Amino acid sequence: MSQAYAIEVSNRTVGIVVREERGFRFFSSERTFDILDGGHFRSAHAAERAARALVERRAGNWAAFTLGL
Repeated sequence: MSQAYAIEVSNRTVGIVVREERGFRFFSSERTFDILDGGHFRSAHAAERAARALVERRAGNWAAFTLGL
């Protein structure tokens, strides 16, 4: 039985994580987060932190992201 969780940033689903034997694999649903696609994380929370950190690093694109542009 697989376990999958949605990863949300600012009330938008940016991807999902699926449990694997030794952690979680991230699958992007937003182009902004493709850099994390396929990434392996120790926990679902770690994947969420990485997604939030990506938004913070790209603060110039934050308005476009939150407005869906």
